[in-house]
Amino acid sequence: MNKTIFVTGASSGIGKATAKLFQQKGWNIIATMRTPEKETELTELDNTLVAQLDVLDLASIQNAVEEGIKKFGKIDVLINNAGYGAYGPLEAFPRENILRQFNTNVIGLLDMTRAIVPHFRKNRSGVIVNISSIGGKMTFPLGSLYHGTKFAVEGISEALSFEMEQIGVKVKIVEPGMIATDFGGRSFDFQAGEIADYQPIIGALMKVWQGGGLNPSPANLVAEVIYQAATDESPTLRYRAGDDANFLLDNRKKMDEDDFINMIKEQYGLK
Repeated sequence: MNKTIFVTGASSGIGKATAKLFQQKGWNIIATMRTPEKETELTELDNTLVAQLDVLDLASIQNAVEEGIKKFGKIDVLINNAGYGAYGPLEAFPRENILRQFNTNVIGLLDMTRAIVPHFRKNRSGVIVNISSIGGKMTFPLGSLYHGTKFAVEGISEALSFEMEQIGVKVKIVEPGMIATDFGGRSFDFQAGEIADYQPIIGALMKVWQGGGLNPSPANLVAEVIYQAATDESPTLRYRAGDDANFLLDNRKKMDEDDFINMIKEQYGLK
């Protein structure tokens, strides 16, 4: 019997690339998104269920899990991919935007996991793959909210792995670098504000992001790493995706903290 994967945030980017890759490899796919009525590509694939799910809506989470189990009988892997980035000076963010960032990237991931763990526990098997980021191990300027959520995902996942091991379930963390997805489009909340003191650092950030200072990897590269993590029988917890992820995370380990932070400042012209 084919194995089944459940993917959140499958309407674009990493989520869609992951759904397509697993489907090509013979898996059943439960591809979830907020507006499935707009999806035209995944709905044409065999053995694929496109279901409505918003990680901020508990009822939609439960409904999608039940719908997926009803169709395929069992879920083998959960990919917690849904999320977005919020960048800008903390002072510039309305409180509702702060809550939405943490509710989506952290609480939504926890609610999604809690909804599927009883199914995994019943089967004494399953894999949870949480999509973190290099931004869960290091930070860039103006990312206090986004990096706060990804540092949380790292800690949640590592701690969760101990208890999941008791019920035969593996936890995996995938840490992409900069990826050529919709992160900077609809999946992005940038608040510049009007406080003059922050405009120089905002300008420095925009210069790097828009001036070719980044070399993003394609989403299908992350999908390949997700497939590796989901099918790896080893106890490995963390998987990197992208040359920049390897470079930055290796240097984060090797370098003195002050030297590493100074390297980031130099990259953004803040020295």
